[in-house]
This record gives sequence, C-alpha cells and structure tokens, in this order.
Amino acid sequence: MKLLFLFCLISAASAFLSLHNARPAFLTPTILFAEAVDEITLESEERMAKSVESVRQNLSTIRTGRATVNILDRVKVSYYGVETPLNQMATINVPSAQQLSVEPYDKSTLGDVEKAITEADLGLTPNNDGTLIRINIPTLTEDRRKDMLKQCKAIGEEGKVAIRNIRRDGVDRVKKLEKAGEIGEDEMKDGEDEMQKLTDKKVKEIDELVGSKEKEVMTV
Repeated sequence: MKLLFLFCLISAASAFLSLHNARPAFLTPTILFAEAVDEITLESEERMAKSVESVRQNLSTIRTGRATVNILDRVKVSYYGVETPLNQMATINVPSAQQLSVEPYDKSTLGDVEKAITEADLGLTPNNDGTLIRINIPTLTEDRRKDMLKQCKAIGEEGKVAIRNIRRDGVDRVKKLEKAGEIGEDEMKDGEDEMQKLTDKKVKEIDELVGSKEKEVMTV
C-alpha cells in the first residue's frame, strides 16, 4: 500500500513539474551524466577530425612530379630567431608544371629561405637569383618514389596513433564516470562502443588518404 502511494506521489509530482516546464530533481543526475558521455564522445570526434585534417595537410606537402605550392607548406624559416612558415613570409607561385617561384616579402631573407628549402629534405634544389628563388621540380626517380611512399605511410601511422590516443583518453574518461557511480555499466559500454566506431571510421579515412597519395606518387 505504501509503495502504491509513493508511486502515485512521484507520478503526480512529475506531471506537475512537466506542466510547469520543470525537470524533476530525482531525474536530473541521470540526464546530466548521459549528456556528459555525449559531450566526451563529441569532443573526441572533433579531436579525431583535426588529426585526420593534419594528415591531409602533411600528405599534401609530399611532392609528385608536378609543381604545387603545397610542397613547401612544411618549410619553416628562421626569421629574427622565430621559426616562421615560408608561406607566411613569401609569395609562392607556379609559373609552370615543373617549376615554383618563391619571392620573400623581405628581400634580406633570400639566403635564409634558400637554406630552409634545402634543409627541408624535400629533394629540391633552390636557385637564388638575388630577387627571387626558382625551384625546378625534377622527375621522380624510382628510388625517390619509394622514399615518398615511406613518408606517406609514416604520416598515416602518426595520424592513426593520434586517433587511438584520443580514443584511449575518451574511454578512460567514460570509465571514470562509471567508477564514480555516475553512470551504469551499460552506459559505459555504450560509450566505449561509440568511441570504437569513431576510431574505426577515422582510421579508415586516414587509410584512404594515404592510399590516394600513394597512387598519386606512383603515377608516372
């Protein structure tokens, strides 16, 4: 009888609060903790997306047999003691399919820019004519293509390690909620499953990016 009375009381309170657009206090913790798991998942997804984009950008710097401005994206120049991306301190153009031109805004940095390009391990030889730097893009040899493929795989693996680290961090946070009694075991497992699905999806995206770049490198 007492249980029936208590049930009726709770039902009446819930109905009253819903009519006044209020949330029953005894329901709030469960909803909040569910939101916490969703927030962890969303944050992890955003971080993973950034890792995939980083892989995309790094792959774009690996040159093929054609000239593209992205080839120089990883080049950094020591400018007054600060490592500065080349594309922030110079105009980079593609006058032909086999040549790049680099014109620093500050002409006094021509020597530093030339040195930075040489030391970037891009397999490129800059030619400084005193006004701008011209870079001829040589045809890739078989050995050079193999080196490029190794770079592609290394960039991909680095990205996948980052993805897995994000997954581990997210799962650890969900487990802490369960350990603290803030969510149940089922909610924890759901969170882990969702994190694994995200990981598999992003790893696949990286594999596709690497595969596409490898095909580009091997195209003669």
